[in-house]
Amino acid sequence: MNKALDDLRKKAEKALAESDGTSWPLDGENDESLDPSSGPRILEELRVYQAELEIQNLQLRESEFYAQHDRQRYLTLFDSMPVGALVVDRSAVVQEANIYVASLFDFAGPQRLIKHSLFRLFNSESSLWLADQLNRFAHGHNHIAQNKLNLKKSFGSISVDCSVVKLPAPYGLDDHYLIMLRDTRSEDQLNHYHQLVQTLLDNSDTLIYAFDRDEKCLLANNKTAQLLNCRVDEMIGRNRADLINAVYAGRHQEHDRHVLSTGENLITEDRYENNLGQHYTFLSHKFPLPDEHGQPFAVACISNDITERKQVERALRLAANVFTHAREGIVITDRDANILDVNATFTDITGYSREEVIGKKPSILNSGKQDTSFYEAMWHELHTNGHWYGEIWNRRKDGGVIVEMKAITAVRDEHGDIQNYIALSSDITIIKEHQAQLEYIAHYDALTGMPNRLLLGDRLRQAMSQAPRRGQRLAVAYLDLDGFKEVNDTHGHAVGDQLLVTLAKRMTQVLRDGDTLGRIGGDEFVAVLVDLPSVETSVQIVTRLLEVAAQPFLIGDIVLNVSASLGVTFYPQNEVVDADQLLRQADLAMYQAKQAGKNRYYIFDDEHHRNVRGHYENLENIRQALAERQFVLYYQPKVNMRTGDLIGVEALIRWQHPLHGLLPPAAFLPVIENHPLAIDLGEWVIDSALTQIETWRSNGLSIPISVNVGALQLQHPDFVSCLQALLSRHPGVNPGELELEILETSALESYNKVSQVMASCQALGVSFALDDFGTGYSALTYLKQLPADLLKIDQSFVRGMLDDPDDLAILEGVLGLATAFRRQIIAEGVETIAHGEMLLRLGYEWAQGYAIARPMPAQDLQGWFCTWNVPPSWKAIKPISKERLPMLSAVVEHRAWISEMADYLFGKSDTPPEMNAQQCRFGHWLDHSGRALILGECTNHPVEVLHLEIHRLAAELIALKSDAHFDDLNSRISELHSLCDELLEHLKEFY
Repeated sequence: MNKALDDLRKKAEKALAESDGTSWPLDGENDESLDPSSGPRILEELRVYQAELEIQNLQLRESEFYAQHDRQRYLTLFDSMPVGALVVDRSAVVQEANIYVASLFDFAGPQRLIKHSLFRLFNSESSLWLADQLNRFAHGHNHIAQNKLNLKKSFGSISVDCSVVKLPAPYGLDDHYLIMLRDTRSEDQLNHYHQLVQTLLDNSDTLIYAFDRDEKCLLANNKTAQLLNCRVDEMIGRNRADLINAVYAGRHQEHDRHVLSTGENLITEDRYENNLGQHYTFLSHKFPLPDEHGQPFAVACISNDITERKQVERALRLAANVFTHAREGIVITDRDANILDVNATFTDITGYSREEVIGKKPSILNSGKQDTSFYEAMWHELHTNGHWYGEIWNRRKDGGVIVEMKAITAVRDEHGDIQNYIALSSDITIIKEHQAQLEYIAHYDALTGMPNRLLLGDRLRQAMSQAPRRGQRLAVAYLDLDGFKEVNDTHGHAVGDQLLVTLAKRMTQVLRDGDTLGRIGGDEFVAVLVDLPSVETSVQIVTRLLEVAAQPFLIGDIVLNVSASLGVTFYPQNEVVDADQLLRQADLAMYQAKQAGKNRYYIFDDEHHRNVRGHYENLENIRQALAERQFVLYYQPKVNMRTGDLIGVEALIRWQHPLHGLLPPAAFLPVIENHPLAIDLGEWVIDSALTQIETWRSNGLSIPISVNVGALQLQHPDFVSCLQALLSRHPGVNPGELELEILETSALESYNKVSQVMASCQALGVSFALDDFGTGYSALTYLKQLPADLLKIDQSFVRGMLDDPDDLAILEGVLGLATAFRRQIIAEGVETIAHGEMLLRLGYEWAQGYAIARPMPAQDLQGWFCTWNVPPSWKAIKPISKERLPMLSAVVEHRAWISEMADYLFGKSDTPPEMNAQQCRFGHWLDHSGRALILGECTNHPVEVLHLEIHRLAAELIALKSDAHFDDLNSRISELHSLCDELLEHLKEFY
């Protein structure tokens, strides 16, 4: 520095030597002390100093110019840097910033960053790192610090590479630091993009794949490979046809060609079945992949599995259809029971339109027939259990009362709070009316209007329960007409029916108030005479009944004479008897009256009856047979006639007698009736059936077995515990595979007790069936209360239905009862193919009988099932419509007419059936309801022509019989049956 000043002084002296400058005193010197001789020297020094200053100033201006030039180059270079640059001081305050860094921080220009704290530009973690590095620099560490930091932006933050360098500090200035920031987003995004694409491909639930023009796989993700049951690397390069079947491959090839040829995207909905047989539905979006020249060289596809969505859509459509088209009325309310929506069926049922009920309460339908307590109980159950089911009597808009079977469900949200109520209603008004009609049909005789067997049995049981309390006797009088068959044969059924109606009125008039007279079938009547103080009182009434029966009957112009045979028995007796036994006793006494000459009464002799039965009631032999295991079970299959499925078997007991061979139940069961031995034998049957179920199960067969249980066994106090013990003894048996069959009559002798027993057994898993249904004297009220799952229609009705219209009507009525009470039903006694056909037309499906299989040992059952086939005619039959049911009755009437004609022609009957084609029952039906169904406007219809031809041929056959031309008669009788078969074949076209 001193050397530079010396040089400067020399230059100044040289400059002064070359000029005539004036010299000045130096500052700080006293003029008075100056030596005059020193003035020139001082002046010289001043000139030198001035020259020094001028030179220095010139150098400074030159240095400043170069400095400004260098700074401008520096700033240009600084702003042009491809990275963001910040210069900060020790306090981390920004002193300089370039354009790039301003853009990184979303500032309008570099000047906006000046004086900003560095730490305000970065997040907390990055700021801490920067502060640490500046501190290290301040303590003498010279290094280049590098890290990846997150700087703040208006929309969030970005990641940058950061380098921090300490700048030199000349002339004693404070330290400054250069911070360089490089935006790595492009590289990171590219890397991240590749990773993201790969991750998406590997983890996407969407199928992603691509095939080139040659059908080679270029790309596939894991989901696609999983669908094809292979790996991704096994797909790449393989032909599509090697991966999926030809049908699907051809369809995709067609779609790809379209995309490649048009260059357009294609959206399709495809169905696919993989090699495991699983079905899928995909929504596929196909688009072309261009090469480097922009030309499509492959087709990529993104396929979404919409199988579940399609199922949901179907479910939603189904739900919408259910709401719109349901046969039940549907009401949706809010939590306060304000109606939100109803369907069309609701309008049909109530008469209220949707607009009339929206926002109102369902109470607008209240009929007033159910009190407040009913609705309080309903709402209590809804709030407690979330649902309610029962009958409600409502009122239509027009004021009419309707009965609805209603199910209400509370809909709760995720918090368990009720949000809505949904009610489904079925109008059962017609069912209720029909039920009332069925009650009448079931309780009253259609011809005479008096109680039938069912109601009579009910009243008899009531009278039996009241007689001991009143201290009075009751009598049962069983009456059968003498000579009534001749009336029917001579004058026809119509005249016979009128005689029965007249007789019923006469007999009713001679009975007392409180007595019951019922018709139990044909020409048989039963009177229940109550509150009898003595036997003589009953004799007076019985005598009057015989007298009115013997009085002449005037039917039109015909005078008819019949008589009656009458049997009487009394209650109470020395031994315990039930209603069935009283009826049997009266029936036996009636036959004694007939054998004694008819037109009289006979009082049942209990002692004589016991003596008659005594000769075959050898209980000791049966007890010994049980101990020696001489009893065996045979099994009769029960099937679905429509599908051929085996639905179970009935266990039927047989006695393998060492002397007499295989004995049927009728040979020994009556002997032990109402005897404790019947309970022992019944337990053996149940135990053997359970053993057989286990045996079948071990062979891979699951065959339910039904077992008959007698009334004595069923009502025994230990029955339920005994059954439970038997089930425990056979742990391999599902209790649901055991069904107990009880006779309708025995079950109803003490229906309250029996109902409790049945409920206890059902709690164990065992089901029940009412056997021989229709032959007892039960009431519909009892049937409603008995928890039986199945009704077995008695075989006597089934066997006679083909030629007995009454049996057919009973079958139709019982099916209606089963439907009304929601019971399954099975028909016994299906002996022929024709029986099965008629049952199927009526609507029966379950059956058993010889036409299906006879009872067989257990070891033969599997062999039978392997060869069993449903008869072809059964497969084609559909249930007949309700309006065409009378046609079936007409068919049966015609068969009955043919049978009666054959009986007359072969001498089995003294009188022919109705010969007038318009007066016979089939002809009467044909001229009335049958005309609308079959004949219409048609003349000379084959059915009508054949019917007339049958009557014409029958008249010719009667003439041959009258003329004793029996050879001709025998040769032509087959013509009658052929015409009948032809007529029935024509009728089959209409049902």
